[in-house]
Amino acid sequence: MPDDLRETRGKLRRLGFRVLKRREFESNVLFDDWKRRLRTNGKLLRVRRSGRRGLLTLKGPSEQSRYKKRWEMETDLHDSDSIQGILSHIGYHPVFRYEKFRTEYTRRSGDGKVLVDETPIGNFLELEGRPRWIEETARLLGFSRADYINRSYGYLYLAYCRERRIPPKDMVFNSRNSKRGPASGR
Repeated sequence: MPDDLRETRGKLRRLGFRVLKRREFESNVLFDDWKRRLRTNGKLLRVRRSGRRGLLTLKGPSEQSRYKKRWEMETDLHDSDSIQGILSHIGYHPVFRYEKFRTEYTRRSGDGKVLVDETPIGNFLELEGRPRWIEETARLLGFSRADYINRSYGYLYLAYCRERRIPPKDMVFNSRNSKRGPASGR
């Protein structure tokens, strides 16, 4: 987890990475039914808002691997509020909300992407690409396999709350200061 994003961005530039998508705020809402059947089966249903774009995503269970691999299906949303209403009417309700700022980087080769996420619980890099590309890029950025995290933001947030002995709510920025950590309420 890189603390100094200025240093990380400098490394990315020196390695030939360029901004593919500028830093943008994302709001994510995970949905499940009252029995939490999606979670129980390792699935995730998410509505994401990023700028003017809405995105509905269904992810399948994670495969056991050094890398986080799971199938996913996505579709653009014209009206995120309406889809949330539809989900509610068919038995799905919001179970977790999380926010982040994301910047995407890539090289000209297009072999993979480095996603820089700034969250209320810290900064994270996500490397998307083939395993060999991930290994090489992580090494060039100064990370080893021991640094890899293949857990969800929900899992990381719960661990963060446990360590600090604070009750988990939603992983959202404190409106007074987005660098202070998660807000204490919904």
